[in-house]
Formats: sequence, structure tokens, C-alpha cells
Amino acid sequence: MRPASFVSFVGFVMLIAATYCPLFRPFGATHWDMYDGNKPYGIVVLLVAVVGIIGLVLIQMQIARLAAWTSVVLVILFYFLSLLKIHTSFSFIPFHPISKYLGRQIKFKWGWWFLVAGPALALLGVLNEKSKYKIQIQPQAVNNNNIQEL
Repeated sequence: MRPASFVSFVGFVMLIAATYCPLFRPFGATHWDMYDGNKPYGIVVLLVAVVGIIGLVLIQMQIARLAAWTSVVLVILFYFLSLLKIHTSFSFIPFHPISKYLGRQIKFKWGWWFLVAGPALALLGVLNEKSKYKIQIQPQAVNNNNIQEL
């Protein structure tokens, strides 16, 4: 495995681990990971990371590159969707100051660092297409003198 592929592999594994890290802390009572926030979306992110790892193992760089870009888009989209969910979760309360206060009680946790670093490493590894090592096979001349006709 080339070093750039190893960097991508670490990024995809980090993305899988980040889905289980605490991302939110609502009201200081519990921690939520990606599956507590949105389970189907978390499964899609997990499957994209697994497809990226399979692409790296089978040396299919196009698949790994597509999985890395998809994971970057999914993480950015999840961040914006979580911001929207936090700011609109308590909009049903008719008193605006109370709803804003309750929205501020949901805090982001350290798992977001892993959730951002994983796709960044995966993308960094697959963008380096060229290998420093070139394998050249020299054709050998075939000796036809030893071949007898049937």
C-alpha cells in the first residue's frame, strides 16, 4: 500500500470512529453521537467510509476518490443540518427568548474534530494520484531457435 493510500485508509477509519464519538450535549445531561442525531444519515456516512476502504484495498482509486469527496460533502451537509435542527428545535414555543435559551443549551462536543479530520485525511490521500515508484517491465527477446515445428 502506498503512503498516500495509507493516509486515506486512516481518514476513512477515523470517519467510522467519528460516527460513534459524542457530537452533541443537550442540556448537559447526555451525549449524542451521529446515530442519536440522525440514524439513517449516520448509516450512509458509515457505508461511504466502508466503500472507500474497500476501494483502497482493491486499489480502485476512482472509487476511493469518489468516496472521499462524498464523505466531505456529507460531513459539511450534516454540520449545516445539525445547526438548523438546533436552532429550530424549540421554535414551537411561542416565547422567543425561551426558545433561544433552550437552543443555546445544546452544545457541540469534541467528536466534530474527528468528523472533520477523517474526510480531510481521506481526501488528502486520494488527491495524490501519482506514485513515486514506477515499475517498468522490459520485454525479453524470445529465442525461436529451440522451437521445433509440429
